[in-house]
Amino acid sequence: MDKTVFRVYRDGEVIALFPQIAAQVGGYLCESYMHVGQHGAADPLMVVMRTKLAVPAEYRELLAELEQIGYNPVVGKKCTYKDFQIRQEQVETW
Repeated sequence: MDKTVFRVYRDGEVIALFPQIAAQVGGYLCESYMHVGQHGAADPLMVVMRTKLAVPAEYRELLAELEQIGYNPVVGKKCTYKDFQIRQEQVETW
């Protein structure tokens, strides 16, 4: 299961954050996914500051796309310090 936090930018673009999956060696950035651009690294704090929490009607299509490519999303509402700790534990094993 992949904790997934859906956020929406002012222009309506939805981003899926995977706050428990590290995107780089330091573990500060997490994995993310968008329709355009698809996978990428994201600073969860910066994304949260620039977006609002997406409602199901806004993220429905992106959720279906994630499931289609093999993710098992568990929708969450917040990126927490515990998520950051999980990312840190991942990078310690790289």
